Amino acid sequence: MLPWVQLDSAKIPDDGGELRLKQRGQEFSIMLGSNELMNSRLSGSEEALATLSWEKIKDRSKPSILIGGLGMGFTLRAALAIVPPDATVTVAELVPAVVKWARGPMAEVFKGCLDDPRTKIHQGDVGELIRGSKNRFDAILLDVDNGPDGLTRDSNDALYNGRGLRAAREALRPGGVLSVWSSGPDYGFTKRLKDTGYEAEVVNTRANGKRGAKHVIWVATRR
Repeated sequence: MLPWVQLDSAKIPDDGGELRLKQRGQEFSIMLGSNELMNSRLSGSEEALATLSWEKIKDRSKPSILIGGLGMGFTLRAALAIVPPDATVTVAELVPAVVKWARGPMAEVFKGCLDDPRTKIHQGDVGELIRGSKNRFDAILLDVDNGPDGLTRDSNDALYNGRGLRAAREALRPGGVLSVWSSGPDYGFTKRLKDTGYEAEVVNTRANGKRGAKHVIWVATRR
């Protein structure tokens, strides 16, 4: 078996640790310590984050979608495959190196999606962008951590607490959807969504089609 080769590393702001980009043949992995945050072979649940959200808003004209976390671009590519030509898909990415990797060693994985005219890259904290927006987005898709707990960055907790969920609600247009990816269930988070003005649906999905680890996506519609 081919060995893993580390291609690059990057610090996460606010002492969030170090991301490491690794490659083995045609396979890529982004690691944080001993935790694999994403792998280029496993895209099913990230794609589902986009498709499940779009089902809730597909009748809207000029939809505006915010994706928190670029990752390996699977959610972005899935969104671009289904949204209309007049859509805007903003991707907020905190770590500049992740965008550099997307245009460099992982260009084949991204397949030019960063150059799509509907794609807008926001270099910065998705939480700050959400808090500074009012009735701006039809959908907010969050995949910035392993779920509603700050694994990669403690301040990510602020996205998922009551105050953060209310901020996302204000950033959404009426009837808009907040969708959150997680590596596992969190019943307390489901309750917080309902308590802060959302109709929350919990969807179980797989990391790779009908195979792979089970992941969870909350699809929460603003009441």
